Amino acid sequence: MTEFGYFLSSEEFGPQDLVEQARMAEQAGFQALWISDHYHPWNEEQGQSPFVWSVIGALSEAVSLPVQTAVTCPTVRMHPAVVAQAAATAAVQLGEGRFRLGVGSGEALNEHILGGAWPSTRARLEMLEEAVQLIRSLFDGNEVSHEGKHYTVENARLYTVPDEHVPIDISAFGPKAMALASRIGDGLITMAPDEDAVTRFRRGGGSKPASGGTKVCYGPDRDAAVRTVHRLWPNDQLPGELGQVLPAPRHFEQASTLVTEDMVASNVVCGDDADAHARELLAYADAGFDRVYVNQIGPDQRGFFDFYRTKVLPQVRGT
Repeated sequence: MTEFGYFLSSEEFGPQDLVEQARMAEQAGFQALWISDHYHPWNEEQGQSPFVWSVIGALSEAVSLPVQTAVTCPTVRMHPAVVAQAAATAAVQLGEGRFRLGVGSGEALNEHILGGAWPSTRARLEMLEEAVQLIRSLFDGNEVSHEGKHYTVENARLYTVPDEHVPIDISAFGPKAMALASRIGDGLITMAPDEDAVTRFRRGGGSKPASGGTKVCYGPDRDAAVRTVHRLWPNDQLPGELGQVLPAPRHFEQASTLVTEDMVASNVVCGDDADAHARELLAYADAGFDRVYVNQIGPDQRGFFDFYRTKVLPQVRGT
């Protein structure tokens, strides 16, 4: 049975707003939370980027829902040994079974800030695999020394660890990343209702959970909602590898001048048609996803949660 969660956007909202949205999500009947982990927003209109691990600490006190990062890059901006400590602490704060670490190979937008060259896709996946192995070793709570191709750790030990290892889910889109996710991940994270992707993942990884995410914009005026998405999230309509290689918000703003309102209207669910919102979520359920996370774009968060509580979630529950 598919579960439905809410996707907290750290690029669009500050920490207090994110915690309040989490409370509203739980009250509306959502069953889990995703939260993004960025150093920069994609553009100046989004305008936020709080430190995700501080927000997770606040979430642990504010709600009882499970939380997952979607996603953390544990390879460049943050050393995997530090990510391991952050994830272990988050798991202890949230309580047994309520935290999953979502990881991916990252974007230059967030990871190049320390001044190093942005690695190739092959190198990033190689770094991700070594990072995941190192994080899992540290979750044991034993002293770890490691000298690998990309990372060195000396006499590192996590003293605050949960009773069970934190599950590590892998974000994957292309075939190479999907193969890696199948081989080393405890679950899959992706952003399209792609049944073939779920099948490929499970063919290599067995009956592990698959989670998908989507963005919508609820509002009584569909045209106004389209304009809101076009203003705040045009970057989601950019093709290919731009999302991985552009280095700064201004570069996304420049590329996003190619995105039209018609492109947004054709690709993002906007407005107050409950059936359209339900179909968007059910597309993931029909594709075999275990959890679907939805994000509301724009300021009308209260309206969104009331709408989903009364009109959308009752349609999709039980699927």
